[in-house]
Amino acid sequence: MAHLIWNNTLNTGIDVIDGQHRRIVEFINQLDDARLTGNRAAMGEVIDGMVDYTLSHFVFEECLMEDAGYEFLRAHKKVHEIFIRRVAEMQTQFRAGQDVSLELHNLLSRWLFNHIRNDDAVYVGAVKAKMTDLVQEKGQDGWLTRSLARFFRSA
Repeated sequence: MAHLIWNNTLNTGIDVIDGQHRRIVEFINQLDDARLTGNRAAMGEVIDGMVDYTLSHFVFEECLMEDAGYEFLRAHKKVHEIFIRRVAEMQTQFRAGQDVSLELHNLLSRWLFNHIRNDDAVYVGAVKAKMTDLVQEKGQDGWLTRSLARFFRSA
C-alpha cells in the first residue's frame, strides 16, 4: 500500500494542530512499513505509540476548542470518543494475536483525512477567530498557560 502523503489541502492553518496531524500520518505510514515486513513487535510498538499520541492530540485539540468557546465541542468530542473506542478494539484484537494491521491502516487512512477535511475544518474558524485575542493575554492566566496546564495536568 502506498504511503499517505500530506498535502496543503489538509492544513488547518493552526500550526501546532497541523504538526500533530502530520505526526499521525507518519505513524500510519510506519504501521504500513511494519505490516509489510511482518514484524509484529514493530507493529505493536507503532500501534501503541500512535494510540497514545492520538489521545494526546485529541485532548489538546479539545482544549483549544473549549478555550475558543466552540459551540459544537461536545459533538466533536463524541466523534473522538467513537474513534478511540474503535481503535482500542482493534488494539485489543492485535494484542490477542489477530492481524488487524491492514484493517487498522485502512481505517486510519480514511478516517484521518476525512476528519481533518470535515470535522476539524469546522472548528478552525472559531479557534482562529479567538486565537489572536487569546495569544495576546499575558501572565499565568493566558491562553497558552491554561491550555498547557490542562493538557499536562497530572491525574
